[in-house]
Amino acid sequence: MQGATKCKKRPCRICRRWFQPNPKLKDRQMTCGDPQCKREWHRKRCRQWNRNNRDYFRANYLQKKLAAAQSEETSKSRTRESPKRLSRSGLPLQFVQEVIGLQHFIIIEYLAQLLIRRFQEVLSSQVLVNARKVRQLPRAT
Repeated sequence: MQGATKCKKRPCRICRRWFQPNPKLKDRQMTCGDPQCKREWHRKRCRQWNRNNRDYFRANYLQKKLAAAQSEETSKSRTRESPKRLSRSGLPLQFVQEVIGLQHFIIIEYLAQLLIRRFQEVLSSQVLVNARKVRQLPRAT
């Protein structure tokens, strides 16, 4: 039988204090065990995972919205309620259903939101570039 292998001390990835890792966790333990360090490590890892998997949430969001619209469409056809207005478009629901269908409208609306968000990101970066260029101009005396 082999003896219990002892893990070497290592610095905490958050507070940088040296700690002796739990032998059961071996190389997987990254923090010293302090609850604040654990919470911060978890926050950092979640943020990194979310950055790496942005498409996961986009696909889920669109799928859930389409499913909700489908169930809403079937319930409204049974009850014959008055048409509601869709989000920010100002178009009545009945008109949209007749022309392009509710699911197509939701997809178009989602793509428009993505385009607007990207446009705003580009504009904000342009403002920063222009502000730097203005600072580099010679002063008028």
